[in-house]
Amino acid sequence: FFFQYSILFKQEHAHDDAIWTAAWGKSEADGSETIVTGSLDDMVKVWKWSDEKLELQWTLEGHQLGVVSVDISHNGAIAASSSLDAHIRLWDLESGKQIKSMDAGPVDAWTVAFSPDSKYIATGSHLGKVNIFGVESGKKEYSLDTRGKFILSIAYSPDGKYLASGAIDGIINIFDIATGKLLHTLEGVNNYSHQAFFFGWIRTFYVGKNSKDKNLLVTASSDKSVKVWDASSRACINTFFDHQDQVWSVKYNSTGSKIISAGDDRAIHIYDCPM
Repeated sequence: FFFQYSILFKQEHAHDDAIWTAAWGKSEADGSETIVTGSLDDMVKVWKWSDEKLELQWTLEGHQLGVVSVDISHNGAIAASSSLDAHIRLWDLESGKQIKSMDAGPVDAWTVAFSPDSKYIATGSHLGKVNIFGVESGKKEYSLDTRGKFILSIAYSPDGKYLASGAIDGIINIFDIATGKLLHTLEGVNNYSHQAFFFGWIRTFYVGKNSKDKNLLVTASSDKSVKVWDASSRACINTFFDHQDQVWSVKYNSTGSKIISAGDDRAIHIYDCPM
């Protein structure tokens, strides 16, 4: 019996406008799985994933403009969201209550990403700076300067020692967190599709390993597709064409057994991946 990639679940009309961002987390306390989505309808929604279906748990109100990025802390307890209203909000996933709101400054918080120890949130700014906020303090602790363009994508290495940022011009910068020094600059990823490919690789390279220990990555595209790639051979091993419009967000779950995607068609899709 050969296990195929397949679509497992569709949540149509999940939001009232395009869904630009999604995150998948797992609670350290009870092992439950949570999905958080953010939309141009200004809402953050929290969904429970169990018995192979999504159930809406909370609709979180507070942002005044569209939500462009969400992430879940590694212990699964807190969600962070950033919006076009220039605020980062922290949410308690157990109670659905807002913990704090941080003023990030105009367009200074696009992507949000928790550090692996869940103590910091990194955000990318339009000026090419990576701003690091303290979860406890709610304040900006320090910045890493790429001296580059608008930062669209950020990812920590799993050990928390390095941070990678991807800019709108396709340039990737990798920093040493302890020293704040820029270690590597990768250039030449200069068109939209390659950019998305590379961003997907940064985000999912570590979590997208299957039982054969292959490094897998997943990408979302404006051509309505979700693609799974073998990172070593650079071969596309599966393509999903289930969305009705361009796909903005795609993530693996913690084990690499599932993929979530969301986009302009206001739908959330969950896919099954062979392990």
